[in-house]
Amino acid sequence: MANKLEITLTRSVIGRPQDQRETVKALGLRKVNQTVEQQDNAATRGMINKVAHLVTVKEQ
Repeated sequence: MANKLEITLTRSVIGRPQDQRETVKALGLRKVNQTVEQQDNAATRGMINKVAHLVTVKEQ
């Protein structure tokens, strides 16, 4: 596993269930095409799996 992950919001949260919106927000994403850097751990991986259809992930 890599130390860091670059997570980019590639699709809008409009029309998505509330739990998916909150997960995206918890990842630190607000706008489409915004990229954040997060630690690579089990909690972050779980959040990414929940909204995998909305984000792209690049390992660093």
